[in-house]
Amino acid sequence: MGAVTSPDAPQFVLPLVVRIEKDAPPARTDALETAARAVLTLLSDERAGAGTGEGGEDGEWAQAVRDWQDSRIRKVVRRARGAEWRKASALPGITVTGERAEVRVFPPVPLDGWPKELVKLQVSGTDLDDPKAPAEPDPALPVLWMSPELQMSAGKAMAQAGHGAQLAWWGLDDDARAAWRKAGFALAVRTADPAHWPELAASGLPVVRDAGFTEIAPGSCTVVADHPALRNRSVQRG
Repeated sequence: MGAVTSPDAPQFVLPLVVRIEKDAPPARTDALETAARAVLTLLSDERAGAGTGEGGEDGEWAQAVRDWQDSRIRKVVRRARGAEWRKASALPGITVTGERAEVRVFPPVPLDGWPKELVKLQVSGTDLDDPKAPAEPDPALPVLWMSPELQMSAGKAMAQAGHGAQLAWWGLDDDARAAWRKAGFALAVRTADPAHWPELAASGLPVVRDAGFTEIAPGSCTVVADHPALRNRSVQRG
C-alpha cells in the first residue's frame, strides 16, 4: 500500500528494530505505540523531505523515502538485544522511546539490500504481552484501532500500527501535522470493541488493508486510524 502502486518498480521496505532484552521486554501496547511514533518521526524528519537540505536540496533520505512510498509502504520489524542492538544503533536512523520500549527506524532499503547489521536479526517470534489491560484512550488523542478479529504477532502488529500512523499523516494538512509533531506524535493504540469495529471500518477514516505477505490474508482490514482532525472530516463527509 503506497501513494502510487507500481508493481514492477523495485521494492523497498522500511526497517524497524525493537529492543527486546531477555530480562526487560517492553509491554506490547508500549511497543506498538512506539513503533507508530517512530514511523511518524522519520516521515517528518528533514532528512526524509524534499527540498529540506542545505541550499534547498533534498534531504539525504528523501530519494529512498520516495522510492519506498511510490510502491507499497512495506515495513518489517525485527528484534535485537545486547550487542545486536548496539550495532543496529550505530547505523543511520532514529531511536524513539516509549515508557520502556525502544524502537529504531531506518531509512528505507531495497527489499533484498538490508545492511548486514540488520539482515541477521530475527523477524519471527517477536511476541509481547501487556501485564495489565491498557487504559481507555484520551478522546483528544489520535487512536490507532487494531482489528479485534485478527491474531497478529507483536512484530506484525507493530508494522500495522506504523501503516495506520502513516495513513493518518498523509491525510492531515500542514497545520495538523505541525501540531502533532509539536505534541511528540502523542497517540494511543488499542484493540477495537468487536461491536464497534464494523462502524469504525466503514467510517471514512483511513483503513489499513494488509498486502498478505505474512500471517494474515490479503486485504484484511487491520487498523483504522482515528485522528481527531480526520474524524471531523469524516463526519462532515458523512
